[in-house]
Amino acid sequence: MSVKMLFVYIFYFFASVSAQEMTAGKLRSKGEESFISGKYDDAINFYQKAIKIEPENAMNHYKMFRVRQRTRKYADALRDISRALELRPDSMDYRLQKAKLLKSLGQCEEALLVVKPLEGHENFVEQVKDCATSIASAQKMLFEEKWREASHLLDRAMKHVEQASDLSFQRAKALYHLNDYYGAIGDLGRVIKAHSNHIEAYELRGQSYFRLGDHDTAINHFREGLKLDPEHKGCKACHKFVKGIEKKKKRGDASFEEGEYQQAIDHWWMAINYDTTHLAFFRPTLLRIVKAHTKLGQHEKAIEEANKHIDNLESVEGLQALGAAQQGAEKFQEAVNSYRRAVEISPDGEKREAQQKLQQAEVALKQSKEKNYYKILGVARDASQKEIKKAYRSLALKWHPDKNTDNIEEAEKKFQDIGEAYEILSDKESRGKYDRGEEIYENQGGGSQRNAHQFFNRHFQQGGGGGGQRFHFKF
Repeated sequence: MSVKMLFVYIFYFFASVSAQEMTAGKLRSKGEESFISGKYDDAINFYQKAIKIEPENAMNHYKMFRVRQRTRKYADALRDISRALELRPDSMDYRLQKAKLLKSLGQCEEALLVVKPLEGHENFVEQVKDCATSIASAQKMLFEEKWREASHLLDRAMKHVEQASDLSFQRAKALYHLNDYYGAIGDLGRVIKAHSNHIEAYELRGQSYFRLGDHDTAINHFREGLKLDPEHKGCKACHKFVKGIEKKKKRGDASFEEGEYQQAIDHWWMAINYDTTHLAFFRPTLLRIVKAHTKLGQHEKAIEEANKHIDNLESVEGLQALGAAQQGAEKFQEAVNSYRRAVEISPDGEKREAQQKLQQAEVALKQSKEKNYYKILGVARDASQKEIKKAYRSLALKWHPDKNTDNIEEAEKKFQDIGEAYEILSDKESRGKYDRGEEIYENQGGGSQRNAHQFFNRHFQQGGGGGGQRFHFKF
């Protein structure tokens, strides 16, 4: 061993011996220095050594209590101050500190037992009494399912506390039954932050998100609960239930995108029927059903379902869905009335969009008394380009004069109107002008004079190569 290494060894040996021989008082002093400088782990280490040397010295446990409280380790802090008071039952300071900690944790009944002998702290004692009484009354209201009274009493109790997860959970339960799902979510979030293994909090928070219609977040909460206990009945049942609704909904969405509107309606109703009280899901899904009925040309049924939505609760979305259904049924004045009412109840930030829809409805009313291109093609005013092309193809073939030689005059007129309607609605700029009620053809009487046969030939008989043609049908 080199001389240098020997000196290092000797240094650490004596340092170790010095630490081992340090008195409890010296350890407390070191702990206090570490506590003041924010080195809480070091402080705990020094106090633990002091306790090992002097386990019956209340000051050691009190010093440890202060560190635990500062680091928000409340369960440990309560154990430390309880031990200190046990060793020094005559210490009013220890008694007061324990009572304050119990009150801050919502254990006000226990705090009341601790503060009774205190003198000169009447204000604090009254706060503890109020807290304890409020909690006891709240428990009774919860048992009787008087949710509003329970919620108010818990609000009062929690003014006295800093962290009481059990009270937060109880209030969340009351708020959930009062349909205050956002309030419940807030309380339960604090519970989970303090106790990450609180399965019931995950379950109730998932149910709250479900009631708000946020199914994905609800499912995630049930999954977190199942990670803690894969056989937890509540989380397991809720997870299965919400997944079932989502499965039917997604099938409906897929069917709608594929143009299978009746299948979409059937799937959506199956999803709704899982729980018809689930309005956060029922209402937006009913609007999808309204749209599907309109796509099927079932305008009266669409109007009926839209009215159900409005009868439950009048909303901008419901009125606009009703207006669209009424337009499909060619009840243009009624549609204008529905859109006008939507403008009246729209929030300020949504007025402009609602007014645009009203203006479009007014244009549709005016056009219904003239030549209505949407009606000619038999499509809704919000029809996609794909739907417009499909309608034109079908009607142009049906009314082509070569196929109607026994009714050539009517066929020629219809064929001309069909071509004119498609020419306008297939062009984004022209369709926009038409929807706004603007003039499309300058110096003309309102309609295209283009030869319908030439238009037909251009779109049907040229298969797609050359000439920069815009539209090509594939047979």
